Amino acid sequence: MLVAAGVAGLVVGCRESAPEFDRNRVRAMSLEISRDVPTDAALEDVAAVVDKLFGTPQSPRWPRPWMTQTAERDLVSLDRLAVAAGGVTSDQENSHTGLYQEHCVICHGISGSGTGAASQFQVPYPRDFRAGTFKWKSTARSEKPTRADLERLLVTGIPGTPMPSFRPLSSSDREALVDYIIYLAVRGEVERDLLAFAVDMLEYDEGPPAEELRIQVRDSYAGIDAAESIDIDQLSEGEQAIAAVINDVVVRWVSAQSSPVPPRPSLEGKSLAASVARGRELFNGPIAGCAGCHGKDGIGGLPSLDYDDWTKEYTTRIGITPDDSEAVKPFRKAGALPPRKIEPRVLADGLFRGGSDPETLYRRIHFGIAGTPMPGIEIHDDAHGATGITPNDAWDLVNFLEDLATKQQ
Repeated sequence: MLVAAGVAGLVVGCRESAPEFDRNRVRAMSLEISRDVPTDAALEDVAAVVDKLFGTPQSPRWPRPWMTQTAERDLVSLDRLAVAAGGVTSDQENSHTGLYQEHCVICHGISGSGTGAASQFQVPYPRDFRAGTFKWKSTARSEKPTRADLERLLVTGIPGTPMPSFRPLSSSDREALVDYIIYLAVRGEVERDLLAFAVDMLEYDEGPPAEELRIQVRDSYAGIDAAESIDIDQLSEGEQAIAAVINDVVVRWVSAQSSPVPPRPSLEGKSLAASVARGRELFNGPIAGCAGCHGKDGIGGLPSLDYDDWTKEYTTRIGITPDDSEAVKPFRKAGALPPRKIEPRVLADGLFRGGSDPETLYRRIHFGIAGTPMPGIEIHDDAHGATGITPNDAWDLVNFLEDLATKQQ
């Protein structure tokens, strides 16, 4: 027993320290180039505030007192966060905690940056949650996903990518992971938006601004009970900026609503075949323009010259060519993954990453895919040619896509 205890002590003594959230240096560097303003001081203050209000990977916090509406405060549950956070443990009933580190961190990284240990070997890269942009959802392109959207992805996985299904997990464990993903996204967005606000509005430069304008939280406010609220009128201008950014980010998550899809026409036989033919014509024609990226009849084969938004943020949007390795090198050192051209799907394979049910395909046609060059198409009842397509036109496109998938079975 003494030997075992000694070995255990050595293992504990050699164990690495608890992981910490990384600062978003790629975002800070991008702002520095686009604004032509040093961002080190802003990054220092913002990181301290985010750590105070959102806690650590071991002990996450939720800044409820800084939120003005009850619904916003209850977006995530601290109890569920506790199940998902921290190191991996299990009890005699095989109930696990540390679910995020157990199931997600290897790809998405401790901060949700998409730069986990396995990320560089994956196509596509794992999602960086911190921008708050999600591809596969039932909401409009500019909106956040719903909880049901995130739960669905955990159940189904994403076909054609390394993202697996977590269907074997209990529904309560998946709920905890959904909360933690939202937590990472909100934390990341607050960090990103505060950095921009600091350099754009609060006079951050080579050093911090006057005390009243600094992004910082007084200790008396950092430790306030979660059931209480902060008196906004008593805050400094810098603290008011913190509250405004937190509320703006969280409101967008709370207000996310699935977009309704009009009824699908009931077709069969010759009428269905005619719909598929119309869909094929739209797909290959100039109005929908799908073949311009996906190839005629969705067979692919066209060269890809574009990138997703996560790459554009530190390249084309700030005047850097993605294949300029010297210009990209500082961002790579700061944590960015290597630029990689985005490949339009070969739809003729019949594999639809975001889901293959008719409603999902309809929404994909209408809204496109957030964070990617895939555009949406205007859909309205009185559409005429270049102004968009009608709902029936969109259903014709869905029928054509389903016909492609059927041919692969």
